[in-house]
Amino acid sequence: MIKITHQDKPKTSLRFVKYTLIYILLIPFINWSFTWAPMWEVLPGWAFNPVTIVTGLVLVVRDFAQREIGHEVLIAMGIALALTAIFAGKELALASGLAFLISELVDWAMFTFTRLKLSTRVLASSALAAPLDTSIFLFFAERIRPDQFTMPNVTMSIIGKMFGALVIWWLLRLRKQ
Repeated sequence: MIKITHQDKPKTSLRFVKYTLIYILLIPFINWSFTWAPMWEVLPGWAFNPVTIVTGLVLVVRDFAQREIGHEVLIAMGIALALTAIFAGKELALASGLAFLISELVDWAMFTFTRLKLSTRVLASSALAAPLDTSIFLFFAERIRPDQFTMPNVTMSIIGKMFGALVIWWLLRLRKQ
């Protein structure tokens, strides 16, 4: 009688690309939500799109997708942008694509040329990419939907991205210990 343990079970290919699939689906979802999400006013003159808070998930999930598939993460981004064009429009896909291209290049350089620990790379990459990605995307999104390229939106988006990066940084640090 042969006993099969958990270690002997075959691994599915889906298990190896779960973050990549999440990344591919998250991009068009977030982009699409920019077309309808209401603006929240928390202080007079301080209104922002609540979606800007969760955009940080994209940069963090991208870091994990890149660990799964390496430089092919750019192909995953292309697929996600094609889905954005289909479901949210070509203009939004272009705005997102330009922003992602810049942040992807920053991220790629961080993961390719530095020998920093993963947790440090996630944090440093997000700190460099978040302001660039946010500013470029919201600048072009302003042409599609007015009042997107505002100081509150830029600020909240960067805070959301950095909060997501800090959570992942902290979880990675805990896992190392």
